[in-house]
Amino acid sequence: MTELQASLMAIGGTIVVGVITYNKWQEYKAKKSVQRAFSSEHDDVLMQPPATAGEGRQEPSLAPEDAPAHADVAAAGALPQQGAAEPVAAVPQKELPVDDLIDCSISLTIEAPVRGEKLLPKLQTLRHVGNKPVHFIGQREDGGWEPVAHGSAYHSLFAGVQLANRSSPLNEIEYSELIARLRQLSDDIDADLDVPDMGHVMARARSLHQFVAEHDAQLSVNVQSKGAPWAINTLLSALERQGFDLRPDGRLVMPDGDGGVLFSLSTNVTLAAETTSRLTLLLDVPRVAPLRDGFGAMTACARMLAARLDGVVVDDGNQPLSDAALNEIAEQVAAFYSHMENANIAAGSTRALRLFS
Repeated sequence: MTELQASLMAIGGTIVVGVITYNKWQEYKAKKSVQRAFSSEHDDVLMQPPATAGEGRQEPSLAPEDAPAHADVAAAGALPQQGAAEPVAAVPQKELPVDDLIDCSISLTIEAPVRGEKLLPKLQTLRHVGNKPVHFIGQREDGGWEPVAHGSAYHSLFAGVQLANRSSPLNEIEYSELIARLRQLSDDIDADLDVPDMGHVMARARSLHQFVAEHDAQLSVNVQSKGAPWAINTLLSALERQGFDLRPDGRLVMPDGDGGVLFSLSTNVTLAAETTSRLTLLLDVPRVAPLRDGFGAMTACARMLAARLDGVVVDDGNQPLSDAALNEIAEQVAAFYSHMENANIAAGSTRALRLFS
């Protein structure tokens, strides 16, 4: 080996050691920045309890000022069968899985009472047509309506198929499949099936899906690092300690306290990544009730993260979001919820959760 070759090898080794040392130092700085941000000297207020409705912030609205679908959706609430509305309305809608406003309700009148134990195995084979859920309720001999269950006998049933969801309205193929399977069920239990007109059902389905499309709003804010990226492992641990739940897909969600989700947070990188420079908080507007003030809670969380992590709150175009801009969005949110309330599909209600699934 010549003297030149030995010198080059020595220089190369020095460079490699330098690169490794630099990378370790950067990793150490990223980890320490997150640890400092979430150290015990800060108040653990990543998520205070949601503000009440009277405190100014409610939730996001990206729908047009006058959503034309409202009148159509409200009108769609009547059952297609004569006299059917009375038994269904006898029990509050929230207690029944068949909802006249968002389901097509189909009557099955049974010649002789049938016990729930006999009905359930047959009904459980018909839970969906396409991606639309199907539910059943039964009328007991005392006249009350309930989800079909063991221990009761029923002389009348209603099948309800959901008319629309986020992806599509109920279509002719799905409806035809449902009716064919209900005819078989009717034969099995000696029931008379009252089939609603397909054209009327399809019109209701399209109207309801129009409403869903017009109110399918999601709002996001981002926290962008001003300097070095944040270490993922330390960041995730800190966020979980602050109340976020880590889901298998890598999303973190802030629970609402009642089994639902207030808003979610994404690190915008895969679980295998070591660092990130951007966090995105997302509110699924129609699925969060106004009283929970999801938008106010989400923006408060974003501001806190920005302060602790040396970041800035920005929109999707990476432009800083001022307090004035956020207040303007909050006003739009309030109008959005009024639109939904006027259509009898309140945000965060069982109806809204079913439609916006």
